[in-house]
Amino acid sequence: MRVLFAVRAVCLLTLLCAASHPIAAQQAASLPSETPEKLAPVTGSFDYVKRDVMIPMRDGVKLHTVIVIPKGAKNAPILLTRTPYNASALTSHAASSHLGPILNGYDNALEVILEGGYIRVVQDVRGKYGSEGDYVMTRPLHGPLNPTPVDHSTDTYDTIDWLVRNIPESNGKVGILGISYDGFLPLMALVNPHPALKVAVPMNPMVDGWMGDDWFHNGAFRQQNMPYIYEQEATRSNSEHWWTDHFDDYDVYMDAGSAGELGRRHGLEQVGFWRKLLDHPSYDSWWQQQAMDKILAAQPLKVPTMLVDSLWDQEDIYGAPAVYKALKPNDKANDKIFLVMGPWHHGQEIEDGSSLGALKFGSDTGRYFRLNILKPFLDQYLKEGAPKADVATVTAFETGTNTWRRLPSWPTGCESGCAVHAKPLYLGAGLKLSFDAPNAGDAAFDEYVSDHAKPVPYRARASQPVGYTRSLRAS
Repeated sequence: MRVLFAVRAVCLLTLLCAASHPIAAQQAASLPSETPEKLAPVTGSFDYVKRDVMIPMRDGVKLHTVIVIPKGAKNAPILLTRTPYNASALTSHAASSHLGPILNGYDNALEVILEGGYIRVVQDVRGKYGSEGDYVMTRPLHGPLNPTPVDHSTDTYDTIDWLVRNIPESNGKVGILGISYDGFLPLMALVNPHPALKVAVPMNPMVDGWMGDDWFHNGAFRQQNMPYIYEQEATRSNSEHWWTDHFDDYDVYMDAGSAGELGRRHGLEQVGFWRKLLDHPSYDSWWQQQAMDKILAAQPLKVPTMLVDSLWDQEDIYGAPAVYKALKPNDKANDKIFLVMGPWHHGQEIEDGSSLGALKFGSDTGRYFRLNILKPFLDQYLKEGAPKADVATVTAFETGTNTWRRLPSWPTGCESGCAVHAKPLYLGAGLKLSFDAPNAGDAAFDEYVSDHAKPVPYRARASQPVGYTRSLRAS
């Protein structure tokens, strides 16, 4: 009995010692990790080569850039998109060894890139995702609103300069394209453009944020942009998300009572752009000095540019026609400024364009644009020996007849024999419209009460929150 007790005492003492020395216990029971310190992906069977690089700017800041090259490419042109929306995600839509699936998403005109053999380059703008530096919403050009020596114009110049020097598979020609915010950036590239920039395609671009794009629509502030502002500026990686405490977004705004109060409830004053909006509710010099139509009107026309507008764009319907109107008078040779207007919502030109809600157009208007307008336009300026594109100065889709019209300017008649001319339309009694002017003595009228405490929603209720990681194109 004494021996058995002694053995039990020794065992108990051993357990107590192990418990009091956990490091020793862990060492005694460790297993080697099965995760390599650094994985070397095997990509020999892939039909593309992807390179992640950090491109230095003139102030020393490095911008994260993803370069996707079709395997075996030689003397290939470059298509560049600069974005605040995560370059890695835009070039990794699927885990695939094929080029198509990884690029098949927003801002990638897939048929153009795949069939054209283009080198695809997507870059995070400074301050976002993998890029260094400070983020400023639609950073203004160097000048009164930006005392630093760098802006999106200089960053684009420095990026293109690096690309043509460091991608041996390229032919040294670069095109830039993008949608919305990514469409604003090609406009910036037109200011003192790099000689290797041969063509630009700003689609649904942000041009004047007060007159008609994004933030204000002719002075009417778009409160639905508040979650976008919050998520875009709160963190570098858009990881902080706007929250809601109502099922119906309509109730969110009505409960707050004002945009200012809603901003305070969410701590929105912590982000810089919101404070600027509060400081500049009217069309003052702060807005006017960064309006891209005004800026570009003072620039020489050097780069052929195709402006793309969506006729049902809920965000940036103003920008593309405004730039066209500002620049076309300077295009004396009629070979630099082009305009395309399609029956799309925001960004739909690179999606299925066969319908818009209940409207059916009888064809995929988005695919038609990409293959018959965009592709030959880019090829003409970026590919050696490509034929001159048969693209009209203005190409507009006429709903009702569901026909693409070729126009020499906008607005005017069209080359195919149709007649386009303005005709006044008058408000009449009984909530009706008429092409006949009312008689001078006609006193008929209708009236209604505008109650700001009971606004009429323009989205069907229950109005659900819109996804804000990208733009509000689905609203």
